[in-house]
Order: sequence, then structure tokens, then C-alpha cells
Amino acid sequence: MLSQMLESYGHEVHLVILNDEIDYPYSGKLLNLGKLKTEKDSMVKRLLRFRKFRNYLKKENFDVVIDHRPKNNFDREKFYSQFIYRELNKIYVVHSSKKTEYLTENLSAFSKIYNKNILNVAVSEYIENEILKKEGITNSVTIHNAFNPTWAEEAGNFPEILQNKKYILSYGRMDDSIKDFSFLIKAFSQSKVWEKDYKLVILGDGKDKQMLQGLAASQLGAQHILFLPFTKNPFEIIKKSHCVTLTSKYEGFPMVLVESLSLGTPVVSLDVVSGPSEIVQHKKNGLLIAERNLSLFAEALQTICFDEGMYKTMKNNARPSVEKFSMQTISEKWNQTLQHALH
Repeated sequence: MLSQMLESYGHEVHLVILNDEIDYPYSGKLLNLGKLKTEKDSMVKRLLRFRKFRNYLKKENFDVVIDHRPKNNFDREKFYSQFIYRELNKIYVVHSSKKTEYLTENLSAFSKIYNKNILNVAVSEYIENEILKKEGITNSVTIHNAFNPTWAEEAGNFPEILQNKKYILSYGRMDDSIKDFSFLIKAFSQSKVWEKDYKLVILGDGKDKQMLQGLAASQLGAQHILFLPFTKNPFEIIKKSHCVTLTSKYEGFPMVLVESLSLGTPVVSLDVVSGPSEIVQHKKNGLLIAERNLSLFAEALQTICFDEGMYKTMKNNARPSVEKFSMQTISEKWNQTLQHALH
């Protein structure tokens, strides 16, 4: 999306990807380094890829490199800083509130590398103020992730199994150590909203799917919990859901909440670090639950299913509440930020 946003402002955009996976539309010229990977990937082959990347950067003579990679290995980042990106203007984007994912295991030494960048972008205010600034990284700003207004018009396939059903939706990668779908499944069971025919739909794939299906089968109301596979275009499913939930242990800026609200669907979220409190206004566009407590979350599910007056208010407020995260607003912010950083 950032490639599309920047190109719309007349920037010449080049996209470099390290894995040969293209799931979404993009703009600009693509260098796919992932295509050079082989089954037997030796150190020599990796170094040849790095050299190709370095040569490309030199040849194209970019004004700025915006780097979105996770940065979880100090030695590798030192190599990037001293070799790949040598003498180039850089902006690092931090997408997670888990420090070791973007600041490596060597926080103080890596903070110095961040401070040499022309700018660093945090995707939430929490990441900027509570992580970057507290680690002494002063040249940082917050630019939230954007949603695309055209999603509302994209009619993806709507699963037959959900026709004419009332359902609560949760979607994302099935990694329970991060997303904590287990908590959601137990809270749904405890809420007993299934007695009034509400389903819980969990959409996605991942390493813990089987374990979660097993857990769901052991709960009260098990027959009301449905698992659906990952889809690139979930917007119709989101739009028709009664509400969308978020129970992660930590986040960066949870797009699940922004996407849902942009489609007019209220949300129920734990107030985790970081992002939900910057998106959810309690009882206005959704419910924000202060602690990871099963009874509190079960109660919130009952409220959103059965308090019709409050639900109507939240549904009416959903779309307007995320206008500030629209592609138009965020692309303007990126454009201004780049103009300012480069002059």
C-alpha cells in the first residue's frame, strides 16, 4: 500500500522483496531477490544476493531507502548498516511493540544505528513514545498504517456456511503465543451468546490451527465455533460479521481493528500494547477491555450482542472513527514527511 500511496504523489518507487511471495497489489518497479533463493541456500549464494542488492542501490542512486524488515539480529543489522546501506539515506519503519523484533537483542548499540537514519517511523504513538524515545532514538515520528477505502466495494466470496448467520469474527495468523485465540475461544464459550445462535468464526491458517480446533471441540457451545481458511480478500466476511475481536498478547498497530471499523463493523479488543487504545473509543465504536480477564471479555461479548442501543451507536460511529487512517490521509502524511526529511 505504501508503494501505491507514494506513487500517487509522483514519487518513483522501487520495491525490493527478500522472499518470493507476492500476495497483494503494488506500484513501482520490483526487484525480487527471493527468486534467487534455492533449496540449498549457501552462505556464498546469500552474499551474492546481498551484492546484487547493494549494486542495485548504488546504480539507482535512491534519495531514500524505506526499510520495513523485522530487525532481530544485531550482527545482520550491522552488516546492512555498514555495507548494504552505506552512505544512503534511510528510514526504518517499526511495526511491532516487541523490542527484540525491531531493535535486536543489543538495544543500546542498535539505537545508535537508528539515530544515524534521516528518520524513523513508528506505526503507533506507543511505539514512538514508549519504545523508540525511551531507547534514546530521538529522530522518530508516528505514521499509522492505512486502510484502503475501496475495500468496502470489494466483493470477495462469501462462504455458504455463513449465509444468514449471526457471527463474531476473529482473523489472523494462527500463532497462539501472539494472537491468543485460546483466550477468545474460552471467553466465547463462557459468554453463552451461542445459546442465542451467535457463532464464533476464526479465519486464518497457521501452526496452531489443529491445537485450537481441539480446544474448541472441548468447550461448551463447541458446535457454534467455526474455522475457515485464510483468504486474501476477507472484506465481505468482515462486513457481514456482528463484530470483530482482538485478543493478541501484543501488537504494533492492529490493522484488524482499522479494517473492521472502516467497513462499518464494531470491535471488541483487549487494551494490549500497542495500538488498540489509539483506534478504539470505548462504547463509541467498540469495546476496549482493560485486562486479560475471561469474565470481562465474555461480558463484553454479551454486551455487543444484546445491548441493541449501544450496538447501533457503535455501528454508526465505526466508519467515521477511522477516517484519519484512510489511504488519502496517510499518504499525505508520508509525502509531507519525506519532503521534510529530504530537504
